[in-house]
Order: sequence, then C-alpha cells, then structure tokens
Amino acid sequence: MSTPTDTEAAQILVNGYQKLKTELSKRIVGQDDVIEQVFIAMAAGGHALLEGVPGLAKTLLVKSFADAMHLGFRRIQFTPDLMPADITGTEIIQEDADTGRRKLIFMRGPIFSQIILADEINRTPPKTQAALLEAMQEHSVTVGQETFALPRPFFVLATQNPIEQEGTYPLPEAQKDRFLFLIKVAYPTRDDEREILARTTGTISSVIEPVLSGEELQQAQTLARRVPVPDHVTDFVLDLVRATRTTEEGVSTYVKQMVGWGAGPRASQHLILAGKVRALLRGRTHMTVDDVEALAYPVLRHRIVPTFHAEAEGVTVDHIVKHLLENTRRPQGSRVL
Repeated sequence: MSTPTDTEAAQILVNGYQKLKTELSKRIVGQDDVIEQVFIAMAAGGHALLEGVPGLAKTLLVKSFADAMHLGFRRIQFTPDLMPADITGTEIIQEDADTGRRKLIFMRGPIFSQIILADEINRTPPKTQAALLEAMQEHSVTVGQETFALPRPFFVLATQNPIEQEGTYPLPEAQKDRFLFLIKVAYPTRDDEREILARTTGTISSVIEPVLSGEELQQAQTLARRVPVPDHVTDFVLDLVRATRTTEEGVSTYVKQMVGWGAGPRASQHLILAGKVRALLRGRTHMTVDDVEALAYPVLRHRIVPTFHAEAEGVTVDHIVKHLLENTRRPQGSRVL
C-alpha cells in the first residue's frame, strides 16, 4: 500500500476528526471548543490538563475519547495515599518454576497504556505527581537499573477541580508546564443543559464506536510538523510570549504590575505545534496568526503566574492573556476568514 501524500494525509486527519466528533456527540453535549482543544493536543503529541467544577463531564469526556480510538486506556484515581509505584509499577520476588531460584520481576503499573486519565491530579502528594510527570516527559519508566519504554502514542489527560482546595496539592508551575494545554471546562448553556437532562434522566443509551487508530494519530503528529510557518507568524508568537516576561525590554506597565513570572520557550513551541494542527483541521496547508490567537489561552494560562496585586484586583490569567493579545501588534493583512 502506497504512502499517502501530505494532502491526502491532511484529508484523512480532517475526516477522522469529523467522525470522532460525531461519535463523541452521542455522549457529550456541547463543549465543542474543549473537544477540539483535546484533539489538537493529542494530534500535536502533547498532554492536556482539564480544569472545571464537579459535574461537567470531564472524566466522561476523556473516557469517551478513549472509546472513540483504537488505543489502550487506563484511569488512575489520584488520592492522598497514592504512591509512585501505584502508577509506574513495582518489582516483586517470584520463584522460577524451572530452577527454583527467586528473582525480581517488574510488574507494570497502569502508566503502561496509551491514554491515561489522571483523575483529580491535584489530590495526590508531589512525589506521586512527579512520578507521572516524569513519565510524560521521558516517555519511559526507570526502576532500579532498568528503563522501560512506554507505548506509543502516549497521552496523559488530567483533570483537576479548581474550587475545592482543602487537602489538595496544586501542581507546581514547572510541572504544569509539561502540559501542552490547560483547558477550562465551562458550565453548559441552557439549551445544552436541557439536552443533558433529557439524555441522563431517560432511557437513552449510547455506544461509541472507535474511529481513529494510534497509527493515524502518529501520522498526524508527523504531518503537523511539516506544516510551514510564515516568518510573520513566528514573529507574532515570539512577540506574544516574550511580552509575558517582566524582564523583557519594553514590556508594558500592566504586565509589570500583574505578572510575577512569564511563559518560557516551551510556550512558543507549543503554540506553533498546536497551531499547525489547527491549520490542518481547517483545511489550510500553512499556519496563520488566527491559529495563534485561538490557542493563546489554553497554551499560556498555566504558564503565567500573576502577582499578589493582580489577585487582589481580581485580575485572572485569562484577563492578562486578553490584554497581551490586544496589545501585541498583528501583522497587516494576516486575517483568515
């Protein structure tokens, strides 16, 4: 079978995404932006952190994504007593039936799957969080003298509750930076909530059929990296991200007052990678400034640390990102309809 051209591969990606949305709509009402952002993160080869109050179907959304793909899935419920070995696995002593000698055997933990749902990641201590985040970064687990590779593709979709902070362990900023997106899951609209009530309090049942394979996702990741990025788009990304840093020359007074720490180079990398996938999903063969503006919030909101002054004034990170977008010069004639 011949290898598809880039144009054919892009069409396969778009068709696969449309089928995925159709399958997800059997269970998930609304949340179109959230679904798109989760898919973009996966097609870009990154991980996503979903944040929202209880009852907004964050866990159901991730489980539905797994059902719609030919990928292995494991859910890890994070609790205060969860240990790193409960995630990565542990060595046990086992007797060899032939020789009678005992030896250490590594029993793989739930991390050895392709889609990991890290449910309520902020409910477990930093040591356990770090075990997961190390695997996310290295795509491997080291136990003793041996290193075990994780399956490919490998995605971590984590959830956290932003309002219930007693007894929780918020992710350190350096560890949140490992996630490509921080996706806010909002309350449904009135019409969507009416549909949710009809589905969940009646006799409707839904079975999601798998429509995407791991191989197709890996092809999407490879294809996305070949999408060209014009110089003016790269300049816009650099201007936007560097404007978050208070040490940058010419940074605005607003940023100096409201931002304690700005975004690092990984923000620029992730804006470009995610923007390339968004361009493909919209039938374009090149990235535009529109892609950057559309994805600036999920890429930057967990990489900017507001000052105490900002918190006292009720200024959120999303307010800061909005200010940055409004005050970063957009190249002339770059708007795509």
